[in-house]
Amino acid sequence: MTWLILVYGILVAGGGLLGYLKARSQASLRSGGLSGLALFAIWCLSGPQPRVAFLLAACLAVVLAVVFGLRYRKTGKFMPAGLLGLLSLLAGGAFGYSLSLMR
Repeated sequence: MTWLILVYGILVAGGGLLGYLKARSQASLRSGGLSGLALFAIWCLSGPQPRVAFLLAACLAVVLAVVFGLRYRKTGKFMPAGLLGLLSLLAGGAFGYSLSLMR
C-alpha cells in the first residue's frame, strides 16, 4: 500500500500546479508543491520505516483535509477544495487503516 502515498503526493502536487495554471495562485503552487514534496519524502521513508511513513502520511492527509474543508466552507465550490478535501479524508483513512494492519 505504500504506492498510495506516492499517488496521493502526485495528486496533491498536481492540484497545486492546476491551481496555479488556472487562477495564477502562487499560494496553491507553493502549498501543493511543498505538500507533494513532503509526501514524496514520506514515500521514500516507507521502505525502511513503513509504520512511521504511514503515520506521517495520515497526519498530513488529515491536516490537508481540514485546510481544504475550511476552504470549501468559505467558497462553497466543490472544485477544487471540496474534491481535494474528500480525497485527503479518504487518503488519511487509508493510511490509518494501513497503519492499523501493521500492529
